[in-house]
Amino acid sequence: MTTTPQTGQTTSPVSGIELVDPDVYERGGIPHEQLSELRERAPVHRHHADPSRGNPEFWAVTRHEDVVRVSRHPEDFSSYEKLALFDEPEPEHLDLQRMMMLNQDPPEHSGKRSIVNRGFTPRAIGALEEHIRDICRGLVAEVAERLEQGGEADFVRDIAAPLPLYVICELLGAPVEDRDKIFHWSNTLIGAEDPEFQTSPEEGQAAATELYAYAEELAAQRKAEPRDDIVTRLLQPDADGNELSGNEFELFVLLLSVAGNETTRNAASGGMLALFEHPEQWERLRNDRSLLPTAVEEIVRWVTPVNLFRRTAMRDLELGGERISAGDKVVVFYASANRDERVFDAPFRFDVGRDPNPHLGFGGGGPHFCLGAHLARLELSVLFETLLDAMPNIELSGNVRRLRSSFINGIKGMPVRLRPADL
Repeated sequence: MTTTPQTGQTTSPVSGIELVDPDVYERGGIPHEQLSELRERAPVHRHHADPSRGNPEFWAVTRHEDVVRVSRHPEDFSSYEKLALFDEPEPEHLDLQRMMMLNQDPPEHSGKRSIVNRGFTPRAIGALEEHIRDICRGLVAEVAERLEQGGEADFVRDIAAPLPLYVICELLGAPVEDRDKIFHWSNTLIGAEDPEFQTSPEEGQAAATELYAYAEELAAQRKAEPRDDIVTRLLQPDADGNELSGNEFELFVLLLSVAGNETTRNAASGGMLALFEHPEQWERLRNDRSLLPTAVEEIVRWVTPVNLFRRTAMRDLELGGERISAGDKVVVFYASANRDERVFDAPFRFDVGRDPNPHLGFGGGGPHFCLGAHLARLELSVLFETLLDAMPNIELSGNVRRLRSSFINGIKGMPVRLRPADL
């Protein structure tokens, strides 16, 4: 490392690194070659600023060990200070956004999470299993019938996207016919850099406002007519009298509608693509269903649906051999951590039997470990089991279209067909 005399901060011995250009991700997915170079030569890398996006320089954290450290020490690396998403927040939006769990640190985060956890206990998630099986059977059967009759199908549009939307509607007690609205709002909010989903910041703000109003209406309905669903449970005080305020509840519904949709959808799509590209692993699953639990973990590691999150350093400290100053922007790259050669044997090999598999696809541990991890595992396991049963001869039939985003490792389109049984 070398030291810059103006700032006293070290600079990385690598150049030409670009980790947040959405065009890079749309063209080729996660830039693993660059991330591998950083893990080896500059695991905490001072990444250049991007004036076009209003973003300052930031520290790119790429090794598993360092991502875990940042994730598990919110007292040093705050989600609250400048929020958790990459782009710089507008000051006038800070107060409202800080009410969302995603953008909180303990102890505020811990209190809100303990309330929300009531809807995501293993028992609550287990009660959804048969419903999820029915959803998967219906989706897969419809696609299989269409393909057998010579029609066309897209794995994202017809299977991966509807599954979490149906489940979210079930969790919220919302009518199934509302799934298209939730799908549109989620796409618009997550697709800020993809012109197919969002053409202006105003369009994104409109989607957030509409989803917020939808959650507000849902809360009013449940207060008037309580039901046995997560919405009713979240609106009731817990044993200590703690409850979510109106804004906190609406922000949670917004978070659930986006995070619960995008992560499962893209893990399913990316996992299916991985199995298309590694047909020997699909055959392993066909021959041994006991591999499904490890296959799901490997899919989450391999795909890493959420590529990055941002934290803000709260004090001067050292990370990965670099001097970080209070106020610095620190960005953890989960996709890189999940290919760290120091942690994973042959990390660029897709292995449905990989065990152990300490991936960070649900976050790096600490307070922000994915609230819906159990639900995502269940959805993915049931989906791939259903596909193995009903469509073992599914195959890719055209070009894969990727989301233009450095935040979500997403697939927008993936055409599929059925391979003739004798081939």
